[in-house]
Amino acid sequence: MNIALITYQDQQKYLSPTQENEDDTLLNFLQEKGLSIKKVIWNNPEVNWEQYDLAILKSPWDYFDHVNDFYQWIDQLSKCGVRLLNPPEIVKWNADKHYLKDIDAQQLAVTPSAFLNQTSSPDLRMYFEKWQTDRLIIKPCISGGANHTYQLKKEALHLWENQLSELLKSGDFIVQPFLNEVTEQGEWSFIFFGNEWSHCVLKKAKEGDFRVQHSFGGTIHPQQPSQELIAAAQKYLEAFATDCLYARVDGTLINGEFVLMELELIEPFLFLHTTPESLENYYQALKKWL
Repeated sequence: MNIALITYQDQQKYLSPTQENEDDTLLNFLQEKGLSIKKVIWNNPEVNWEQYDLAILKSPWDYFDHVNDFYQWIDQLSKCGVRLLNPPEIVKWNADKHYLKDIDAQQLAVTPSAFLNQTSSPDLRMYFEKWQTDRLIIKPCISGGANHTYQLKKEALHLWENQLSELLKSGDFIVQPFLNEVTEQGEWSFIFFGNEWSHCVLKKAKEGDFRVQHSFGGTIHPQQPSQELIAAAQKYLEAFATDCLYARVDGTLINGEFVLMELELIEPFLFLHTTPESLENYYQALKKWL
């Protein structure tokens, strides 16, 4: 079986939290297990996809910059008989943050969200009042890595009115209350392989910032969460990601309850360097699809 480990044309836009590249670490481990696998750039026009049996999304970190091409590429894989992990229908669903509405409809705890489209004439003041907050977060519905993610303060809202109109010309945006718990406590990431919990980290923003991504100076702290907390994170997989090789459940604790921020099913960084068992956990899950 020939396997493509899907990545992107690296423009040094995103920084690894370790000197060792996670993709290479995973690739070398799987090759040592005897798998015929190599890294392949998803939108490389020279690739003959018919030579592959399986494609595993690992780091197509520019997919949201070329989302229509990305969707067409997924369809191309299906026509070539290449199985994609995670499954195409789940990947497409997860690419647009409107998916949070589906999760909320299942009565699972989700960060409160509102959605703005190009025809919106939003009065953001109502969201400050509705959520009893003095700060909002806005970001594109199709994005990643904190791309075009902004913090809006109530007292400076008038400065954003024209800018928001310009942003909406590029696509739909999501509005959420700023969660103080993220800057005060951190953001949890639970990593699952084949619906089995593997490991967990707590991401913290650098002083004076609200973004926990390591490309913005955030730090990573391995954790050993309680079984109750793992079970809380796993509920989201049981409802929406039962056929996935990998999943990352990101959220924070509000009054002791886990609240989802993102369900990452496309190209999450997996923090494989934070625990010795992570690579073997990944491999054991992958074996079920081989």
